[in-house]
Amino acid sequence: MTTESMPTSTKTPAEPEAAQSARALARARKRRSAARFWREYRGHRGGLWGLAALVLIALVALFAPQLVGSGAQSVTNAPGGALESPSGEFPLGTDQFGRSVLALLVWGARISLTVGLLAAFLCVAIGTVVGIVAGHFHGWYSTVLMRVTDWFLVMPTLVLAIALATVMDRSMWTVIIAIGVTTWPTTARLVRAQTLAVESRPYIERARALGGGHGHVMIRHVLPNVMPLVLAQTTLVISSAILTEATLAFLGLSDPTTTSWGGMLQDARAAGAVSAGDWWYLAPPGIAIALVALAFTLCGRAVEAVLNPKLGVAR
Repeated sequence: MTTESMPTSTKTPAEPEAAQSARALARARKRRSAARFWREYRGHRGGLWGLAALVLIALVALFAPQLVGSGAQSVTNAPGGALESPSGEFPLGTDQFGRSVLALLVWGARISLTVGLLAAFLCVAIGTVVGIVAGHFHGWYSTVLMRVTDWFLVMPTLVLAIALATVMDRSMWTVIIAIGVTTWPTTARLVRAQTLAVESRPYIERARALGGGHGHVMIRHVLPNVMPLVLAQTTLVISSAILTEATLAFLGLSDPTTTSWGGMLQDARAAGAVSAGDWWYLAPPGIAIALVALAFTLCGRAVEAVLNPKLGVAR
């Protein structure tokens, strides 16, 4: 056989171009999906109001040092007198140490939002893993996981969180862990139900017939299909996480060296603001907690309506 008659390589220069074209098509498809999501989301007035409120609060928390100064939490260098009523210098009055309540409210947004977001992420991550594994595997794997889930589900969440926060060190991470490991069962049951629905579809059987293992099926096929539900659940969990953080801080189980909205309520109660009628110390953090929880709830409902139009959520 001569050299000229030997078979040449099957690879052609067109293959890299084809791969790049496939990646470009995938990126274009993602951009179209994102644009379609935003177009449908804009049709929900409540979701837009909630998103605008969250963006404003996030910007205030991010630029807190520039807005109110880095020494606003200092007790020794407080600029005012104890429990002064609202005035031009202090629009929301002062606390028992003479610090501006408005400045504390701005600084408290940082801790409350951080704890709420991280605790919700931990909660959803645990619930998603447990739900997918329990829905994918059958037999005693699923039975054990769901019995553990049911146990956490019937136990009072706040009582479990208080117990964990009591036995652990008083810090922001303790509150995050206490909320995250006690509020995941609802997410787990929702994700498991969605996983069972996804795995009944024909392409899952084809993936298994072509040799796809458990990890391949769960990560490449099940997870992308449950992510819309996970995203909607995350926005709803954040509001409850912020409320739980405020409750733990109000009970004195958070880090006393940090300022949060729940901690402000606890300090106001300890200072006798309730009996003295110092409403300017009590109302602002309570209203801030309610507004953030409402904003996340509105965004969550809008996301649910976009991802699942069958819900029929009002616009």
